[in-house]
Amino acid sequence: MSAPVYLDYAASWPVDPRVAEAMTRALLEPDLQANPSAGHPGGQRAALAIEQARGSIAAMVGADPGRLLITSGATESDNLAVLGVARGQRDRGRHVITSRGEHRAVIDACRQLEKEGFEVTWLKPERAGCVEPWQVLEALREDTLLVSVMHANNETGALCDLAPIGAACQARGTLLHVDAAQSAGKLPLDAGALGVDLLAFTAHKLGGPKGIGALACSERALAALQPLQFGGGQERGLRSGTSATHQVLGFGLAATLAVEAMQAESDRVSGLRERLWSRLQSVGGVWRNSPAEGCLPGTLNLGFEGVEGESLMLAIRSGVWASSGSACASASAEPSYVLRAMGLSDLACQASLRLSLGRWTEADEVDRAAVLIAGAVERLRERAPPGVRSRIR
Repeated sequence: MSAPVYLDYAASWPVDPRVAEAMTRALLEPDLQANPSAGHPGGQRAALAIEQARGSIAAMVGADPGRLLITSGATESDNLAVLGVARGQRDRGRHVITSRGEHRAVIDACRQLEKEGFEVTWLKPERAGCVEPWQVLEALREDTLLVSVMHANNETGALCDLAPIGAACQARGTLLHVDAAQSAGKLPLDAGALGVDLLAFTAHKLGGPKGIGALACSERALAALQPLQFGGGQERGLRSGTSATHQVLGFGLAATLAVEAMQAESDRVSGLRERLWSRLQSVGGVWRNSPAEGCLPGTLNLGFEGVEGESLMLAIRSGVWASSGSACASASAEPSYVLRAMGLSDLACQASLRLSLGRWTEADEVDRAAVLIAGAVERLRERAPPGVRSRIR
């Protein structure tokens, strides 16, 4: 029996074998076993290796290595950015702007700010899950401390036009936070050129290990942040805790590999995505929630008339691994809040499936997955009560 086709790269990438090998070497290398904060030669060697990896991570997103904070992942980076700025600058204002299509790490952090007396303007996503620059510009106020928007929507892959938002925030002295967990390493990113003050991303979305991420900061953002945890003062006093040398080195190599293969992989994976879309259209009654243009190379969010996404996932799980939405909300039976915020009905949300491709996806796997999904859709429709198919959309 063939191994299942892995089409859940938006949730997590398989670790690149080269990264796993480098991390294993780091765990076994005697010179890297010391605490990087220690003053003796062993600690200094570990610290130097970490700083070299930090440089690779920062280069991937056009950031200053000296202002790149290592965290446990994009969720912690998002929380540090949103809560750290708001709490640290509450004397300057109490207004934050975000959208209802953001990752839960941002949404829940903003809801916590509301409990603490902040006012949050919740924008409605306009285009496949992303806000438009004019929405942010209209919502900006004199007391706006922070704007938080994602670069690529984690369910549809739609890309946000960051440059005009960054320019407007810079002109008003408002900090801009961007969740780039989905796009970092897949598309060219230059945080400074885009006017992004706080860029959050993670290693496991680009072939690195889980449990490590980063927050790239501008100089003014770094001065505005308040730490969320305290201890030994690592990461410029903003994220205390002993540095995990092997994790950082794995992240650094994953970033290097992503940059080296970025253009070729973007072209290859986007071609496979369109191949998958073309083959699935044959099943009929299928629509695309992801935009055809301005989208991540590997993300394809589809809806199938007369079929529930969860039922379809169960029907194909022995042959295709995919998601009915964001992994952060997979425990909930509720329709996707992202698709709902885009204006889709509950039935249309429930009929949707997210297929995401990446570095190890091959053409024959795409073809095999299309056959399995199409067959499952047809069987589910045959079993559905009369009239169910016509209710969708």
